[in-house]
Formats: sequence, structure tokens, C-alpha cells
Amino acid sequence: MKHKPDDRRDNVEKIQASIDHTIKNMELAEEMIVLSDDEKTKKSLKAKNERREEALEGFRDEIRDEAIDRDRGYK
Repeated sequence: MKHKPDDRRDNVEKIQASIDHTIKNMELAEEMIVLSDDEKTKKSLKAKNERREEALEGFRDEIRDEAIDRDRGYK
């Protein structure tokens, strides 16, 4: 079985899509927090958004690294 070569050409776009999706989920969670009367639900959604914010920081670091590598020709 042959090993597939690492094709990183679209990594920046894939990471950006993940960032966009995460931000959309954060916005939806914020809307639910405002609309909900259940404190347990609000607390859970706030915790999820905190984790999402941490994930966004990682995505941003990763997209920066990928963009630099892309400019350098992935060497």
C-alpha cells in the first residue's frame, strides 16, 4: 500500500473554514444564552464558548504558520 503524500495546499482554507464555523457556533450560543431562562443551560453554553475561544487562538496560530509555510513553498 502506497503512502499518500502530504498535500498542504488547501490547509489555510480548511483552517479558515473551521474558524468561520466556530465563530458561527459562538454567535448561535450567545443568542441561546440571551433567550434561555435556564441557568444550567446558560452556564453550559458560556463554558462551551470559552473553549471555542481557546480553540480559535490555536486556529489562528496554525493558520499563521500555514500561511508562512505556503509563502515559503512548504520547505
